[in-house]
Amino acid sequence: MTNRLWIYDTTLRDGAQCEGLSLSLEDKLRIARQLDSLGIPFIEGGWPGANPKDVQFFWRLKEQPLTQAEVVAFCSTRRPGTTAANDEMLQAILSAGTRWVTLFGKSWDLHVIESLKTTLEENLAMIRDTIEYLRSQGRRVIYDAEHWFDGYKHNPDYAIKTLEAAADAGAEWLVLCDTNGGTLPHEVSQVVRDVLAALGTNREVPVQLGIHTHNDSGVAVANALTAVQEGVTMVQGTINGYGERCGNADLCSLIPNFQLKLGYNCIEDEQLVKLTQVSRSISEIVNLAPDDRAPFVGLSAFAHKGGIHVSAVEKNPLTYEHLEPEKIGNTRRIVISDQAGLSNVLAKARTFGMDLDRKNPACRQILEKLKDLESQGYQFEGAEASFELLMREALEQRPPWFEIKGFQVHCDKIGEDCTALATVKLSVNGTNILEAAEGNGPVSALDAALRKALVNFYPAIAHFYLTDYKVRILDSGAGTSAKTRVLVEFSNGQDRWTTVGVSGNILDASYQAVVEGLEYGLVLGDREAIVLTVSSY
Repeated sequence: MTNRLWIYDTTLRDGAQCEGLSLSLEDKLRIARQLDSLGIPFIEGGWPGANPKDVQFFWRLKEQPLTQAEVVAFCSTRRPGTTAANDEMLQAILSAGTRWVTLFGKSWDLHVIESLKTTLEENLAMIRDTIEYLRSQGRRVIYDAEHWFDGYKHNPDYAIKTLEAAADAGAEWLVLCDTNGGTLPHEVSQVVRDVLAALGTNREVPVQLGIHTHNDSGVAVANALTAVQEGVTMVQGTINGYGERCGNADLCSLIPNFQLKLGYNCIEDEQLVKLTQVSRSISEIVNLAPDDRAPFVGLSAFAHKGGIHVSAVEKNPLTYEHLEPEKIGNTRRIVISDQAGLSNVLAKARTFGMDLDRKNPACRQILEKLKDLESQGYQFEGAEASFELLMREALEQRPPWFEIKGFQVHCDKIGEDCTALATVKLSVNGTNILEAAEGNGPVSALDAALRKALVNFYPAIAHFYLTDYKVRILDSGAGTSAKTRVLVEFSNGQDRWTTVGVSGNILDASYQAVVEGLEYGLVLGDREAIVLTVSSY
């Protein structure tokens, strides 16, 4: 592939350091598979040995490898005053079994003296020894020069020596890190040129440079773009710009800029159209609200409201759009136009296999219902199963599987034990049913009672299981009276679907989502039996 640019994702390590973001082992695995499907060539999985979760992550991927991506283990240079071969930390890295290891070391003399409490010469020895040891064990090495730009500004001669030590020891990429995020684009441009000149082109193995930027000055994406234009061939970043403090360079902005505007080859075109979906899916996995105004992938990235804008875009989208949203999997939205809103409904219907006629009165009904529900706090971007049910109801294609009459939940706390008893009333084909079930939480009890009431009529329900449950407070200023949005994800072992419920009562919102989740599973039909595992709330 000519003009190749290597994308390196660090969402699972650097991105996980974002305030308010916490990933379970299953979350990390799901994100890794999303990135793999997007065509990301390098996925940094974490620091094996730093915590049990990261160790298990690498073990699980050994059992079920990704399809194309290289999973990379991350670690630091050996400790001062020892040898790499005797450093227990590096043994954990080798046990992870990855072909590639990313090693970070100190570039800034301030950190060597103040943080490591060692000499400048010992730091160089640490870099050389660690890389040589990893290479002797059959690993390929990417060297992250931590605090590179600050180090170069304060002591350029020593900073260059750290890169030379890494290159001479066998590192295949030297990644220049703007760890504090304080460097500006013109400085990045000059420093990259300086590095290439200092390292020269007469090496047996030419030096390959990478860039790793943080967004503390608001220019992480601009710095990465500048570095590539000066000769960098690897770009590190995170999905949605997640990261410590102000975040990392956002790959959702970098990839389309590189590929669609600068002509670099990052991923395949058919993978690029998944970018918006991957961005929003990962935001749901990490349970952080998507940034509607994010470039390229945000809900508002191709939304038009001003009258002049709308008029022009309807004639030719190029008048107010810098590229076609479909190329990165996004869609155009005309915010205040009924016709455009209708177009949105028609486009969504096509994704569900429904070819609607614009003149069908049901289209207007769907649009009005959608607007009404969104004003109440519903959000269907991450709950397309609920939206498909809404559309099917308007089109009279929603089978009357069952009718909900009501529910009650009673919780008992005795000592440290807390149990819940749920009672549900519903009707199936005119038959009234009253069932009760216990659970280790109210949502678990409600789910169990619903299944108990329905499984004799619809055996397929026994094969559905709850895979995720997320709660978002919509108006936090209202305190305990706040409205709550609940997203519930189900699976039958082959398909996954998510439904949404909204209410001032968290149990009511959960009940709505669980009911629709069971109903949508019936729409999909019976599948291979799966052992039921329901998490409690």
